[in-house]
Amino acid sequence: MNYLEPELFHYSDTQGTKSFREEIAKFLTDYARAAEALNPEHITVMSGCCAVFATLSTVLCDPCDGYLIPTPCYGGINSKTWLYGGIQPVHVPLFSEVTDEESHPFQLTAEKLEAALQRAKNQGIRVRALILINPHNPLGDIYPAQLLKHCLEFAHRYELHVIMDEIYMLSVYGDATFTSVLSLDCVPDPERTHFMWDFSKDFGMSGIRVGVLYTRNHEIQKAVNQLAVFHGCPGPVQHVLSQFISDRDWLDNVFFPTNKKRLKEAQNILVDGLADVGIPVLKSSGGLYVWADFRKFLKSQTFEAELELWQKLLEEKLLISPGKAFYCYEPGWFRLVFSDSVDKIYLCIQRLEQMLHADATESAANNISSNADALCTLKEGSSGNPSNTPGDDVSQLKNILLYYNHICI
Repeated sequence: MNYLEPELFHYSDTQGTKSFREEIAKFLTDYARAAEALNPEHITVMSGCCAVFATLSTVLCDPCDGYLIPTPCYGGINSKTWLYGGIQPVHVPLFSEVTDEESHPFQLTAEKLEAALQRAKNQGIRVRALILINPHNPLGDIYPAQLLKHCLEFAHRYELHVIMDEIYMLSVYGDATFTSVLSLDCVPDPERTHFMWDFSKDFGMSGIRVGVLYTRNHEIQKAVNQLAVFHGCPGPVQHVLSQFISDRDWLDNVFFPTNKKRLKEAQNILVDGLADVGIPVLKSSGGLYVWADFRKFLKSQTFEAELELWQKLLEEKLLISPGKAFYCYEPGWFRLVFSDSVDKIYLCIQRLEQMLHADATESAANNISSNADALCTLKEGSSGNPSNTPGDDVSQLKNILLYYNHICI
């Protein structure tokens, strides 16, 4: 950290310093199990994956073009892709119900991609790209190698660019096998396949703001670099991270084993605690979160009821992201992050149990009261039809939605 030589304070190459890109190329070649050694000249370093999304989507698409993205998905992508180029998402909705053709809930298939692409064409939207997050956020799902190949073949058929966001690539635990797009021997369309990764999740350093784009398309990289000048990383940061990822002995024998062990233990504590409260979760092996089913705790199966439950969670100082923030098509799903201290995970479970138990008691009391009121009304000769209730407080709802949109991305 004390190494601050003059060259680190000069304007550096907009792609990133050569030494840093060389270390990243070696690092990703090894840890992504790349089919061939990565070329440092194909790497561009920017201030986080948000910058990569913003610049790459602008280069690949024209305003009002669309990109396919399976939902639920990380909600922040929408604003980043819209910021520069006015690109619109075309959702590929995934649902919890398992059909005969599927093996697990929220499963992506090439057929679902085909259906979404056709819907976009019918609406007059020109789709130019497919965005895949692997491991998935918020599902925690890991794409099998065969599914990954099917998605790449689908994109190749329709000449779509593929943006592979593998920001949780090294946050995989248990016996799960992760397949990076870089590890595939034969990619159907290498010129249209673009890989991105970031230091923030796998190394717990979100504030460092260093994202990586790897693309073998020279023209696209040249265009991206014109915008990368606005998203550069400081020279001293690049130098420190170069030393960091070159220490393979520490990474392999200390950091990664310890980090994965702690993530798995934290996930187990949260999943077991949620099960005791009566909240099932989607089976997952990657990422820093679980996708939990709160549907039975909704007053009605609507997004208004999901928002109401989310507000109650906030009042109990539980920042748990609702499914609508991830464009989920089913109300009642929430994402819970577990990459925290064990004490805080237990506190989360305790608060959840207290809140949901109190809510259930209140609902039961209200039902008894409502039944008693109904009996009294009938005795007084009323028709028994429920009276009209006042509408929602619109101004309050707007305030909640503003807060909701601000913190849940």
